[in-house]
Amino acid sequence: MSVEVRLRKSPSFYDDFVRKAPPTWTTHYCPGCGHGVVHKLVAEALDDLGLQDRTILVNSVGCSVFAYYYFDVGNIQVPHGRCPAAATAIKRARPDSIVIGYQGDGDLAAIGGNEILHAANRGENVTIFFINNAIYGMTGGQMAPTTPLGMKTTTTPEGRHASSEGYPIKVCELLNSLAAPYYLERVALGDPRSNRHARTAVRKALQYQVDQRGFSLVEILSPCPTGWKMAPVDAARFAVEELPKTFPLGVFRDGHALDLGHPRRRAEVEPSAVLELLGIDTTPEATERAASVRPIEDARIKIAGFGGQGVLVLGLVLAHAGMRAGRRVAWIPSYGPEMRGGTANCSVTVSDHEIGSPIVTAPTHLVALNGPSLERFAPDVVPGGRIYYNASMIAAPEERPGVSYVAIPASEIADRLGDPKVANVVMLGAMLSAEFALSRESILAALPEALESASPEVLARNERALDAGREAVVAGGDSTICYRGR
Repeated sequence: MSVEVRLRKSPSFYDDFVRKAPPTWTTHYCPGCGHGVVHKLVAEALDDLGLQDRTILVNSVGCSVFAYYYFDVGNIQVPHGRCPAAATAIKRARPDSIVIGYQGDGDLAAIGGNEILHAANRGENVTIFFINNAIYGMTGGQMAPTTPLGMKTTTTPEGRHASSEGYPIKVCELLNSLAAPYYLERVALGDPRSNRHARTAVRKALQYQVDQRGFSLVEILSPCPTGWKMAPVDAARFAVEELPKTFPLGVFRDGHALDLGHPRRRAEVEPSAVLELLGIDTTPEATERAASVRPIEDARIKIAGFGGQGVLVLGLVLAHAGMRAGRRVAWIPSYGPEMRGGTANCSVTVSDHEIGSPIVTAPTHLVALNGPSLERFAPDVVPGGRIYYNASMIAAPEERPGVSYVAIPASEIADRLGDPKVANVVMLGAMLSAEFALSRESILAALPEALESASPEVLARNERALDAGREAVVAGGDSTICYRGR
């Protein structure tokens, strides 16, 4: 008798985790962390219930923020604690989707406490997976709202005391005092028996959303070896033996007879009314498009540089111009805590089709304002793509076959114009000259919207910078201004 062992990654995971730093074949979680186990349980449930193509995962700040590295579903990352509000909006806009909120205890029970309370009180038809490891694991091991009494953290080195830090918040018990939640259960991770209970709870919470029963939350007591300063085996034991002394396991709510009117649907809005709802001028003069504007399948643009170089503003200009040109657009920023002087980048997608995710991992266009940005993102540009780089700050790079390069001394041109701040718009002008599918008119109309409260003089300087960038590419014979590669 032969036995065949077949191991495979869940189809609900990406085959390769390209959204995280290399190596892209493994996760970033610490050894013994419970997040990887929960990911597996959720992915298997999505596969078995046939929900992958309907699912939108919403996660906010904390270790949970990186779930979008792994799940091949719709992904929306939101600010700290705002997951339930975003999940509510998504579910009401797309009631046939499966909306999952994925949150940690510092996120859900602290800054997001009011959000989760009201989403549960409305009985929103969403599923929340609440990872409770009783500590701020991502930011240094500080005390969380769920830290048990006596537990030592970096902010309670003598242990948590009720007299000074209060009592740990018990989320399931709190939500169980409300009428509207449909399903509330607390489980733990750490041994096979506990993991099987967690698996059942995860599936039940998702099935209840499919059945339009209303709000479900599964609280999962999860090991955090790094934050707890324990070996993984000891952390697993602590999660199943010690944490339940503070947070008893079990089902707190499983059903009710209330009619909450699911599915709740938002009022339909005509696409032609979107610009008006956003307060964007829709007069013919403001929305004029050049005759040369071409249909665009999908322009995925990554803009990167130092904080203070106008990276995010440049992305906003492109997004507003895309809306004016009748395109679908997405813009999402990413920047370090330092802002000025730190790293900053943004993703912009401009398309004639519906955009699945605002995150750009395989750009068709890269705008690099400094050397580190070129080194970081140039390898991601797709074959046939184009790289625009600031030759004032970047030496001629080693070129990749099949990728076009546009070298513009943007900082020098901006200095000649009398304003170093407009180097980003010089780069934008270079894009317009290199067959980019947005018009000069739509860019100029977008500048006042992206540069709020800018004076006419500032707008005029930006217009001169735009034209200087266009002319620099056309002038390509100069030794320092070149258009290479094609």
